[in-house]
Amino acid sequence: MMSAPPDLRNASSSAGRAMAIEGAGNPVAIPPMPDYNGRILAYTSTAAIIVTGVLQNAFDFWLLWLVAGALTWPHIAHALTRRTFLRNSPRIRQKMLIVDCVIGGGFIGCIGLIVIPSLAVALMLMFSCLIVGGMRQWFLGTMFMIAAIAVSVAILGPAPGPHSPLLTSIVSILSTGLYICVTAYYSHQQARALMLAKTQIQNQREQSIALSHKLSKYLSPQVWQSIFTGERDVRLETQRKKLAVFFSDIKGFTELSEEMEPEALTELLNHYFNEMSEVALKYGGTIDKFVGDSIMVFFGDPTSRGQREDAFACVSMAIEMRKHMKIMRQKWRSQGIKTPLEIRMGISTGYTTVGNFGAENRMDYTIIGKEVNLASRLESLAQPGEILVSYETFSLIKDKIMCRDKGEITVKGFGKPVPIYEVVDFRRDMGPHRSFLEHEHSGFAMYLDSDKVTEKERQCILSALEDAADRLRREEDLS
Repeated sequence: MMSAPPDLRNASSSAGRAMAIEGAGNPVAIPPMPDYNGRILAYTSTAAIIVTGVLQNAFDFWLLWLVAGALTWPHIAHALTRRTFLRNSPRIRQKMLIVDCVIGGGFIGCIGLIVIPSLAVALMLMFSCLIVGGMRQWFLGTMFMIAAIAVSVAILGPAPGPHSPLLTSIVSILSTGLYICVTAYYSHQQARALMLAKTQIQNQREQSIALSHKLSKYLSPQVWQSIFTGERDVRLETQRKKLAVFFSDIKGFTELSEEMEPEALTELLNHYFNEMSEVALKYGGTIDKFVGDSIMVFFGDPTSRGQREDAFACVSMAIEMRKHMKIMRQKWRSQGIKTPLEIRMGISTGYTTVGNFGAENRMDYTIIGKEVNLASRLESLAQPGEILVSYETFSLIKDKIMCRDKGEITVKGFGKPVPIYEVVDFRRDMGPHRSFLEHEHSGFAMYLDSDKVTEKERQCILSALEDAADRLRREEDLS
């Protein structure tokens, strides 16, 4: 006549099998109270109420037959829901709980609405409905229970009086209290298990995020993001795309490696790669690889802003790298590195094959094609501090960037000589209104990008320039 206690397995299949904290915090298995056990507890409690009420003449003697039904029904319900076609029925637990409400309502009508036993049975039913199915289940259970009460009372009529003997009332209250306490205990244990599972899942999630960020150091951010968001599968596949390809290396690095200790050289090279990588990522470049002192970057994959914008971003990156190299040279000079390090760069735009190359257990996301060879060749032909671009790159950027014709070169894989151009600067930075100024002499170096200078920094710079100018004038007067 009662329902089973709440089974939280529906809330979480993994957490429902339950882990709880015991003693010093070691997790132990806490299984949920099964419907079968809960139904046995509820119907046994009801049987105790019936027996007590009959013995005290509060109920009709024929109600003793209901004891056999109360002790048998849990086994019948278990067999129906586990060993017949009903086991595949959706929401079978909620449906069986409605049956329990009908049985409970019929019993309340049979005892003639005697107050305390009736309230005891109704309380067990409503408690189970609320926990198992929430307000919706409570409302449905209440409606079916009231309907069953009404039918039973209409057939059998109400009891002569609403009050029950003291012992019957005590047994009713104790039976209901026992059922609610046991059910609440299991619910509490399962709630603790769910909280522990939630904490474990959160910890695993944080560990996965930390691990993914560590792994991201070995991939370009764009590639890493496309993989972890599911936009790209990790499998051997390639595609043809039009990309802007960039190569650079450091002129004079070989000579420097002979002068410096390996540890100092490694620190310098890592600092250089870190600074240049930040510039590349600023413009949206996909960093392909570092080889020795060389950097390979491409634009247009995994994401593209269009061929013209990709080419412009690539050349803009190269210009900023060239400017940034001047600042780095000043820092290195202050650290005792006298060898003037310059970078040379080559850029080509065209169709390449991009994707995962390698084996199933070891892949490399990179690009191949004649445009890659052309960019590498342009980089090797460039003078220190020079940026050479192919004709197709020049045609995409010429309206925003000033370039100088450098003639033609012969490249393996190209049937005809390839026109090449030298990047001068942004057109907006040409002439008297340019924002970028630089001067570099022995004992003097100045790099100024007025667009990036804040008002507070402007005053400090003016003060420093005035001090430097005063000192130069005084030394000139003394000489």
